[in-house]
Amino acid sequence: MFRMCGKLVKANKVLKEHIAIIDDFSLTRTKKVYACLDEIAYAFDIEKPIWLESNKKDFIHRAKTRFTKDSFIEEVEFDYLDFQVIEEDFM
Repeated sequence: MFRMCGKLVKANKVLKEHIAIIDDFSLTRTKKVYACLDEIAYAFDIEKPIWLESNKKDFIHRAKTRFTKDSFIEEVEFDYLDFQVIEEDFM
């Protein structure tokens, strides 16, 4: 099982939290990450964020990243979207 957590945060308070679960073992890790991000964005009714270079580096090194207002084209009503792996399958 592959699980990722997304949290919308404003003024250091969690506004919304969602856990995305992928059970398809045939997908690559990258496809699982993108599928989870799609699900989380849909659950929060926000657009999908743009992966900036800083987001890619954070995610590669720590399996988590924060999408700030710079990662969105539209105006957002939160400070950042926290996005991290919480369980990873190694099959």
